[in-house]
Amino acid sequence: MRRNLFTLMAVGILVVSCAGDPPDVPLGPDGQPDPVLVQGRAVYAEHCASCHGRGGGGGQGPKLNDGTVLETYQNIEDQVAVVFDGKGSMPSFSKRLTQAQIESVTRYTREVLS
Repeated sequence: MRRNLFTLMAVGILVVSCAGDPPDVPLGPDGQPDPVLVQGRAVYAEHCASCHGRGGGGGQGPKLNDGTVLETYQNIEDQVAVVFDGKGSMPSFSKRLTQAQIESVTRYTREVLS
């Protein structure tokens, strides 16, 4: 019984410590966030943060917040293709996300996380 309680508490602490949202989208010159980046943030939170970390710091998937993604994929279309088709341990999201969602999350990782 004590062991189960300890395990339950440890899992609860882990869940709480991992909770939270990805970084906010900065405001543009008009004082409003770019709606495409807002959509990208929501897609990232639902489909990407579990592997890449809520702030892009990595985990099961590689880091997205250290500029490496911009070096690796200098052309945004190449990064979109990886999200669409998958690569290595990265699964394809072509059946789960629309093209617009893939483009928005790609912009979010490049413009907000990197």
